[in-house]
Order: sequence, then structure tokens, then C-alpha cells
Amino acid sequence: MLFWNVSAMRRAATWGGTASRLLRAGLSSCQPPVAQEGKMSVVTERHGTIMTIGINRPEARNAVNSETASQLVESFTAFDKDASLTAAVLYGVGGNFCAGYDLKELAYNTASIKLEQDVTKGPGPMGPSRMQFSKPVIAAVSGYAVAGGLELSLLADLRVVEQSAVFGVFCRRFGVPLIDGGTVRLPKLIGLSRALDLILTGRSISAQEAYEFGIANRVVPDGQALHHAIELARKISSFPQRCMNLDRASAYYSTFDARSFTEAMQYETENSIQVLMEESVPGARRFNSGEGRSGKL
Repeated sequence: MLFWNVSAMRRAATWGGTASRLLRAGLSSCQPPVAQEGKMSVVTERHGTIMTIGINRPEARNAVNSETASQLVESFTAFDKDASLTAAVLYGVGGNFCAGYDLKELAYNTASIKLEQDVTKGPGPMGPSRMQFSKPVIAAVSGYAVAGGLELSLLADLRVVEQSAVFGVFCRRFGVPLIDGGTVRLPKLIGLSRALDLILTGRSISAQEAYEFGIANRVVPDGQALHHAIELARKISSFPQRCMNLDRASAYYSTFDARSFTEAMQYETENSIQVLMEESVPGARRFNSGEGRSGKL
């Protein structure tokens, strides 16, 4: 089931004076963005049961504008509703994952920012940041994944990161808040102390430091993130899917929604019961016949 993340912060008021602050910060020489007719800013492709979703604005380091945000929501909604798809891979076309929200649009076209303050009723500025999915999403990160781009990478279950990739809350220097789940997901993912190190300083971190922090799950050679992410998606798609996705849902519930250990355990138990006859018993029979012995996947 797909739904908006009700834990996201309600912070629309900050956008009102941001454009003038950006101009004072030195962006006044930038030219207003010009739309390129006929070009899709999000491209999707199917690889068997895997969908790749690519941000296609390489000329802007894949910064997300309002049109791109809308297309990302459409693509992720289609993915989650398609029962024949088992996983999605989010990436950036042309060498960068995403440089955040398009500050040119914010500086020159503030009317384009349609921020729904009730996070249960609409998307965030970056698009799918308030969404939660019923199936795994993997981010293939190359180049810059900063500001809102960092937040988009945190939307994924796993992050496959190229060696030269850069993460950071670069929006700190321009007074643009983390309003796409960064203050919600990052502390849960890597702990409050490390999250605040990034949130307060706005400093950049390398792929290696991101791996040590727990942001990156895999570090791969440059140019190979998308390939490795698709292969990882195929691998996890080979497992009994209902059992895996129910375990995934239980992990998210215990992390974000459960009010107590007991409530989390109850949710896990009720989820587990659903698959015992459907997948667990057949799986036990396969094991008994010799499949998967000695830890082989």
C-alpha cells in the first residue's frame, strides 16, 4: 500500500521569504530556468520485474523543479501499483544523482512551489519524499546527492554509491530547510549525533564516510552504480516476495510508527502469521530436500 509519510514536518511558512534570501546569497546573476520542450525530466525503463526511474536534467545536475517532482510522483505511483514489478532503482542521468531542488526556479518562480502543508494529502517539494512503498526501492548514487538530493536518496531502502559520490546538506548555506524527510529519516538511519553533524554544518562527505556512517550500503567503482543496483534489485526479487515485503514492512513499522516494543512485536507476529502456510511451509520443504544448504542463496 502506498501512502504519504505522516511523520514529515509541516513547514510551509519558510518558503515565503526564501527567494529574496537566495538573491542576497549571490544567485542574482543566475538566469531564470528555461523549459526544454519535448524532453521528459524523468525517464523510466523496465528490466524484467525491475523498474529504473531516472532524473533526466543533467544540465542542472538533476536538480528537481516542480515538473520533475510531479513526474517522479507519477513514476513511483505507477511502480507501486504494478503487481508485476518487484523493485525500483532511482538514479540520475549524466553522472549526478541529484543536486537538490532547483534554486533557479525557487528564486525566479516562487508561484511554482505548491506546498501541501498536510503531509497526508500531497507530495513534498522534491516529489515522492512523503511516500512510502510496499516494495523495495534502491538508489544508485553517482556524483552529487546533496540537499534535497540527499533526502531523495534516503527515500530508498538501500543505496549503492559510486566512489566519487558526494553527500551533504548543501542547502544549509542558503537558508533552505530540509522539508523532504531529511530530519525524519536521517537520524533514524545513522543516529542523531551523526545526522546533526551533517544537518548543522552543511559539510560534504565522501562515499567512504557515507559508508562508515551507514548512509551507503555498497560502494562501487565510478560508472557502475546503476548496474550494481539493478543486480541487487534482481537478487532480492528472487526471494519469496510476500514474506520479504512483510518483514520489510515490520522493520519500517517498528522504526517509525510503533509506540512500544510490545506493539512492534505484535505487528511483526501478525505479519508473520500471514505467510506461514503460503511461503514458509513450502520453503521448509525445499530446504528439507537439500536446497540452500550451507548458507547458499
